[in-house]
Amino acid sequence: MFKELLQEVVDGTEGGIAALIMGYDGIPLDNYVRDDRSFDVESIGMEFSVVLKSIQNAAEMLDAGGAQEVAIKAERMTTLLRYLSSEYFVAVALAPEANLGKARFLLRTRASKLAEALS
Repeated sequence: MFKELLQEVVDGTEGGIAALIMGYDGIPLDNYVRDDRSFDVESIGMEFSVVLKSIQNAAEMLDAGGAQEVAIKAERMTTLLRYLSSEYFVAVALAPEANLGKARFLLRTRASKLAEALS
């Protein structure tokens, strides 16, 4: 179930590369890489899991409410991360020229199904 939803987001986004669902402990549940590329999406998730937890804690300390989404735009890749629960998040790796708006929309509309499948 997870792989199909991840595939919908990646393949439905021009410039989508890969996606994964991971726990904040760095343990992946599932992933999808477009065209079976040699792409280490799990390392991306592990590195950003620590950052996401820090952002969540900062948002709560500032009384901003729970964080929902984070986008990190780098020179060679954009990573879109969305909180699913207190234990899991989903990450999508995109090419620099990717349609970020479409990826955000697809991820937002599938997030509830992903979260539901986790419970």
